[in-house]
Parts: sequence; structure tokens; C-alpha cells
Amino acid sequence: MGTCIGAVVGLVAITPAAGFVSLPHSLVIGIVSSMVSNIAVDWRTRTSLDDTLDVFPCHGIGGMVGMFLTGIFANQAINPGNTTGNGLFFGETKLFFTQTVTMISVAVVVFLASMLLLKITDMITPLRVSEEEELEGLDLSQHGESL
Repeated sequence: MGTCIGAVVGLVAITPAAGFVSLPHSLVIGIVSSMVSNIAVDWRTRTSLDDTLDVFPCHGIGGMVGMFLTGIFANQAINPGNTTGNGLFFGETKLFFTQTVTMISVAVVVFLASMLLLKITDMITPLRVSEEEELEGLDLSQHGESL
């Protein structure tokens, strides 16, 4: 089973919130995003999804959790120049809903654009090797390397 490196996921998750949350809230964001990302990695390993490096569970999910939690923990006292308002934790809902709608919109656009690019790439050159090449081993079939 693959796992995300907690520090990396924490860095990815805190990026959207860095100028808007306190130190204790940044720790919560790092811990929660690491846990959620590891759950996503564990789930992915039980599926047929091909994400060898667990890029999406670690970076995609970590970033989305960070963005979502920014809408919860943002505090104008941390950044007085912040005109976005406070997060849900501080009694305001506008930023939370803005963050959530934006996160969902970006996820949909990125998914559709990725599918389009993958289809175009697959028409130019196959994205997967044949089953025979996979059984033979990619070092030998793709690179001509043997022990």
C-alpha cells in the first residue's frame, strides 16, 4: 500500500490558506489533509485506477482539502488586508461557499480538460503498453534493458 508523505501533503494543503489562517489552524489543515489523502491512497490501491505515484490522492485531494478548510478557518485578524472575509469557523458563510463552489468548478474543468488531452495523446501514441509487453517487463520491452 502506498502512502502520502504527510509533510508534502501538508505543504500542498496549506498553500491556499497560508496568508489567511493562524498557526493552530494550519496544523489542523495539515493533519486533516494528510489523513484524508492517505485514505484516498488506500482506496485507490484497491481499485484498477492507474496512478502509480499517487499524484491525485496526495496533491489533488490534499489541495482540495486545504482549499475547503481555508473557507472554514480564514481569519481577517491574521491578514488585515484580507478583503475576502472570515471563514465559517468565525461565523461568516460567504468565503466558505465561494471556496466550495470554486473548488468543485475547478475540479470539473480540470477533469474534462485532462480527459480531452488524454484522448488526443492516446490517438497520437498509445497511453498503455500491450499486455504482452507488460508481462515481459517494461525495462525490457520499452528500454531494451535486461539484468
